[in-house]
Amino acid sequence: MTSAPLPRVRPRRLRETPAMRRLVSETRLDPAELVLPIFVREGVSAPVPIASMPGVVQHSLESLPEAVADAAAAGIGGVMLFGVPEHRDARGSGATDPDGILNVATRVAVEASAGRLLVQTDLCLDEFTDHGHCGVLDDRGHVDNDATLVRYSAMALEQARSGSELLGLSGMMDGQVAAVRAALDDQDFTEVAILAYSAKYASAYYGPFRDAVESTLEGDRRSYQLDPGNRREGLREALIDIEEGADIVMVKPAGSYLDVLADVAAASEVPVWAYQVSGEYAMIEAAAAHGWIDRKRAVIESVRGIRRAGADVVLTYWAAELAGWIRNGDLA
Repeated sequence: MTSAPLPRVRPRRLRETPAMRRLVSETRLDPAELVLPIFVREGVSAPVPIASMPGVVQHSLESLPEAVADAAAAGIGGVMLFGVPEHRDARGSGATDPDGILNVATRVAVEASAGRLLVQTDLCLDEFTDHGHCGVLDDRGHVDNDATLVRYSAMALEQARSGSELLGLSGMMDGQVAAVRAALDDQDFTEVAILAYSAKYASAYYGPFRDAVESTLEGDRRSYQLDPGNRREGLREALIDIEEGADIVMVKPAGSYLDVLADVAAASEVPVWAYQVSGEYAMIEAAAAHGWIDRKRAVIESVRGIRRAGADVVLTYWAAELAGWIRNGDLA
């Protein structure tokens, strides 16, 4: 009996050693491609742990400078600030108050960063409204798209005055990019960039985030966030935002929408980012705490998968920790 011929093509040659695997890796991670979301809470003097997000806190204005300095020292690309106000109303007045928590936090973060990383701000009303929706409501209790654009424009100007270099438009209102760009340009904030949360889905993975910002939402946001079953619509939204002047477009969440992310990355002429959201973070942390998965390997694999699908930058709550592993060459 003749034996089968030995294989001539052996792909395993390129997997044999750590040095070889590192040399031929198709997807690399760099600290500069990571952004750390940071929550800043009004009325507290010390960080407050978030129970559903182990290791993540609501910072005080006093603890924020150190958090920003640590992020800069880690070499990450930026921080995205979210405000948690003490008082809320129907219009989200705190969002446009120069002394509102997010605007004050922005000024604090800009000073602490000293240009070492990009200070970015979330531009949405949900943290500031007493009803928890991302816009103002009409007489029927529905989100009024066009009235909300007026509030977003005012919010954009206040964030720009506070020093934000990149505005994260996350409200999913039609025309929000065009409205904000026009408002900024009209007031000579032409240098302030816009990150459009273009393909933001009505996801179950936002639960811990709502704890983090102490959301008052009753009901859901399905009338303005995307249906999780719709792939083409995610690409369509991104292309509309690019046409309206977005400098960067976003897919959110990341892990369950890698197909949408790949579609957008293939078609976009501007950078494409992805947000590894609170639920994605919490699931890995919970499984690791039970000993069910290797925490470090799962974190690295999850972020690498998002980058592999086409994200130029990833917003992740592990940004600073992951940056440390990358710097130390500890990604095995």
